[in-house]
Amino acid sequence: MVQYNFKDTTVVPNAKKLIDIVLSRTQRQTPTVVHKGSKISGIRTFYMRKVKYTQQNFHEKLSTIIDEFPRLDQIHPFYGDLLHVLYNKDHYKLALGQVNTARNLVSKIAMDYVKLLKYGDSLYRCKCLKVAALGRMCTVIKRIGPSLAYLEQIRQHMARLPSIDPNTRTILICGYPNVGKSSFMNKVTRADVDVQPYAFTTKSLFVGHTDYKYLKYQVIDTPGILDRPFEDRNIIEMCSITALAHLRAAVLFFLDISGSCGYSIAQQAALFHSIKPLFMNKPLVIVCNKTDLMPMENVSEEDKKLIMEMRAEAMKTAMGQGGEPANEDAVLLQMSTLTEESVMAVKNAACQRLLDQRVEAKMKSKKINDHLNRFHVALPKPRDDKERPSCIPQAVLEAKAMEAAEKEKRKTDKDLEEENGGAGVYSASLKKNYILVNEEWKEDIMPEILDGHNIADFVDPDILYRLEELEHEELEQEEDDFEMDGEELTPEQKEQLAAIRRKKSLLIQKHRLKKSNAQSRAVVPRKFDKDKKFTTERMGHELSAMGVDPSSAINRA
Repeated sequence: MVQYNFKDTTVVPNAKKLIDIVLSRTQRQTPTVVHKGSKISGIRTFYMRKVKYTQQNFHEKLSTIIDEFPRLDQIHPFYGDLLHVLYNKDHYKLALGQVNTARNLVSKIAMDYVKLLKYGDSLYRCKCLKVAALGRMCTVIKRIGPSLAYLEQIRQHMARLPSIDPNTRTILICGYPNVGKSSFMNKVTRADVDVQPYAFTTKSLFVGHTDYKYLKYQVIDTPGILDRPFEDRNIIEMCSITALAHLRAAVLFFLDISGSCGYSIAQQAALFHSIKPLFMNKPLVIVCNKTDLMPMENVSEEDKKLIMEMRAEAMKTAMGQGGEPANEDAVLLQMSTLTEESVMAVKNAACQRLLDQRVEAKMKSKKINDHLNRFHVALPKPRDDKERPSCIPQAVLEAKAMEAAEKEKRKTDKDLEEENGGAGVYSASLKKNYILVNEEWKEDIMPEILDGHNIADFVDPDILYRLEELEHEELEQEEDDFEMDGEELTPEQKEQLAAIRRKKSLLIQKHRLKKSNAQSRAVVPRKFDKDKKFTTERMGHELSAMGVDPSSAINRA
């Protein structure tokens, strides 16, 4: 199956950029120095290589542009007509034709100048021929500058087109502007189409996807169509006409029976009759929308008569290919996208009718004969006249009924809060979901005394004194543990170790204090030491305390 994805088209450079790219590549990829004393054959080869390489680069770039843009007569008629509506196929073909002509001219220029270079008799003449060849090629590219700019604009617009598969199962939504097409699209698909209360909010085709019976369906939201001559319709309306004309899809014609769209039922019926030929051999469903504003019973008799005429026409035009008329109940449906009443019923009816038509068409095709001989449908014969309906046990039915009743009766905490005065008045019970042996225990008050004891009975009255004893014991163990690598330390080493530990504990306490006061910040460089903490006097005191003479360090500082 052909997939139409125009987002992968290569960017079309403008003329100046294309020339810069090619000449820069030629300069980088070919030799750049030729000596005056070289043989004339080497000089000719040097410049011939320059000309040929430039021509090849131009040919490659222009061929990429020509090949990646779609040919209107080779793609699906839907995309061919859509591109014609959006860009005018004459201008499109003319631009591609000019690019193709430029490619041929560049090849011809290169061929002519290579022939002349074969007979160049000096370095100066060969160089002049090379400059003339590259100059003429660049002139040709400059002349197609407008065409390249036009093709780049088309490429950007084509990249924004939706990826529509013309051959898959498709549901097409059409009708007057502001009748609820985009709202229905947002309800049945995962698309997010802009919905506004004015006409022509949707200016192009939008695509969404939905599921029905484990099959994926493509839903297309088309812009609104006005009832006027074909020649007077604008580009936005012609997008809808193109989709209706070329896509094999189930058509949903939306009808606003409330008149809130700004158009009467008579005007909408006239539009239906004017585009009726586009509905031939397609499943057609007339959807009466906005029944929340105007129920079908309140519609006037004249409008009802127009709707019935449209239904009769739909019964004729939306026949299956075999000539069998469609079901009356599936041709005219009522719906409200605001209340979502019957929205899924409309979607299911359209999907089912389209599925039936596609199955019927496949059954009548010649290909089905190649497959039917491989199938065997077994039809069991009844052994007696006794009916044997399906049996569901009564217990299962009762369990399902109880479950449904519980779902309906069950109220959330939010509902209970609104019923009992709202937030601040009602307090939800945190114990109601406790799993206990007896349901009555849930609301029991937690006792302060259990088995004759409360929490005070488990607290030692001398706990602070015992804590001080424990800390003192740990400190004595640390002082006695002055060993290093299994050897006893000298008194001087013990004093130094004790000083280190005291210093370490002070640093830890200082760090904890800074952390608790949110003072844990990066160290400020000394040149920003505005509080004068790092002074030579302090350094002298610290060095003296360590037993070092500070005079030389202070003088150096």
